[in-house]
Amino acid sequence: MTARHASSALEALLVDDKFDGDVYPAEPMARHTMYRIGGPARFYVQVASVGALARLIDVCDLMDVPWVVVGRGSNLLVADEGFPGVVVTLGRDFRTCRFDEEVGRFCVGAGVPLSSVVQEAFRRSLAGLEFCVGTPGTVGGALRMNAGSRDEWIGERVASVTTFSPSKGLARRAGDEIAWAYRSSSFLPDEVVVECELSVEPADPFFIRGKMEASLARRKKTQPLTDPSCGSVFRNPTGDSAGSLVERAGLRGTRCGGAQVSEVHANFIVNTGDATARDVKDLIELVQAKVNETYGIELQPEVRFLGFA
Repeated sequence: MTARHASSALEALLVDDKFDGDVYPAEPMARHTMYRIGGPARFYVQVASVGALARLIDVCDLMDVPWVVVGRGSNLLVADEGFPGVVVTLGRDFRTCRFDEEVGRFCVGAGVPLSSVVQEAFRRSLAGLEFCVGTPGTVGGALRMNAGSRDEWIGERVASVTTFSPSKGLARRAGDEIAWAYRSSSFLPDEVVVECELSVEPADPFFIRGKMEASLARRKKTQPLTDPSCGSVFRNPTGDSAGSLVERAGLRGTRCGGAQVSEVHANFIVNTGDATARDVKDLIELVQAKVNETYGIELQPEVRFLGFA
């Protein structure tokens, strides 16, 4: 960003040549979400180090400017009006992945795509992450939402996790000190995952390949992978499937503007090409109302909403 008059502590930081990050003012969030939807963030900042992350968050809190950390935008819906604060993404120092042979663990930065860790494990004939194949988000996002399937989830593989928060700074905890639940974890809202250790074990590469191929085949058959979406929209309620409830309520294929309940999987709402965030939000609320009216069940969204009133 070119130098200009800094009218606030935040702007002064962001034009500081010593700030270890890249700054994009009024950045359209449609470029950074898998929905390909979203208005501009006041600032979109890629921080390259923990020091830059700490400085940025401190100044945002001092100036009472809202901030949020995002990964690849795989489960994010940003309002058409955008976000009036700072969207933070994790760059250079958060994108390292190495394998510690002594303890049999991957040490992975939160900004690393989960899919690349899965592929590296396969390359080394290490098992335990096959269920994550095809997951589009980052490691940090996967930990926060405890990504996985009905039978396996990433929290089971976390040996330790390092986080940063404004009140505590850096903190390292064992994986079993985190409360892992279905599509959720006990990380606090202002706690940023910066690194983790993932446990794996040696296995026959043909066994690993078989599990990965079966998982990918199942995804391709049951999910609309070619259409922009946020993945599953709703959490499965206890004892039932959100997709089944939506389908049984007669909502498969239902549209609001350019947003549509997928014909392939009813727990996906896809962008057919010209959907707005309001289209998607309206369709989510319509589905919730119809399922509640039909079955008395309140579907809870998995998708994160940013910039909505």
